Amino acid sequence: MSAADAVLILLFGGLTAYALFGGADFGAGFWDLVGGGGERGRTQRRLIDDTVGPVWEANHVWLIFALVLVWTGFPEFFAAVASTLYIPLSLAAFGIILRGSAFAFRTSSRGAPLGGIFARIFGLSSVLTPFFLGAVAGGIASGRVPPGNAAGDVLAAWLNPTSALAGLLFTGVCAYLAAVYLTGDARRSGDVDLAERFRRRALFAGVVVGAIALVGIGVLVADAPLLASGLFGRGLPLVGASAIGGMASLVLLLRRRYRVARVTAALAVAGLLWGWAVGQYPFLLVGRLTVADAAAGSATLGALLIALLVGAVLVLPSLVWLYQLFQRGTGHEAPR
Repeated sequence: MSAADAVLILLFGGLTAYALFGGADFGAGFWDLVGGGGERGRTQRRLIDDTVGPVWEANHVWLIFALVLVWTGFPEFFAAVASTLYIPLSLAAFGIILRGSAFAFRTSSRGAPLGGIFARIFGLSSVLTPFFLGAVAGGIASGRVPPGNAAGDVLAAWLNPTSALAGLLFTGVCAYLAAVYLTGDARRSGDVDLAERFRRRALFAGVVVGAIALVGIGVLVADAPLLASGLFGRGLPLVGASAIGGMASLVLLLRRRYRVARVTAALAVAGLLWGWAVGQYPFLLVGRLTVADAAAGSATLGALLIALLVGAVLVLPSLVWLYQLFQRGTGHEAPR
């Protein structure tokens, strides 16, 4: 395995972590937006605040990690993507900033007249941000980003069927993950009624995401044939594992096995991401730029891998401890 391949594996590892943690973070904002009013809505939002509050800033560490790997390890790829897809990237970045600010102001101004406005901003930006991130992925995966500085069509690169599919799929996956996680959190806190509400939402979101994925097969075959060939070729085992994980999650939710459902839901999302990676390999820009051609020099890649090793030793234990402390929370989940 080359140094470039090692960096690519670490890159998709970071993207997977961001999808699982940051994605659920975005999804919590979606359920906050549609939570309704009254005491039922307030109960739901208290759970979301307790869930998102301790970790929402830490979740974006994974996005920063991925960006650093791309611009350091694959500068030509970074330049092409950033200059062609700058519109959805800017909108996603603005959404992340707006969402974080609204969450902080909403929490501190609860009960004030502006509290409701900040809550709506938090929810809307939680929906739009993953959509734009998905549109970026769709533009890359469908081969609409050519090598070079601003060499692609800045509108057609993300206003296309594959980008729309990826945006909807990303948004749906975020809502699904959040509902699964929140179901377990509500059960652990002892609120059985709230757990049931999120269980129903998780089942609904899972069915919707599955339907989008099925429709997406036809979209990819028609609009991104090279990607479709890779996904249903060498990437098929991972895509199949994703489908099995998704179906297993629904069964486990029906049986109220919330802890295991979290694991299978995470496997479903990870399988989808890694299926894309394997299906597209060895290309970073489909049909145009390979991993080897886009990689930085060997000295840069070597230094990057050493820095990542040192960083992992320093940072990962802290992140693991943070998530463990948060998961202990208050109360205890009944054995399942």
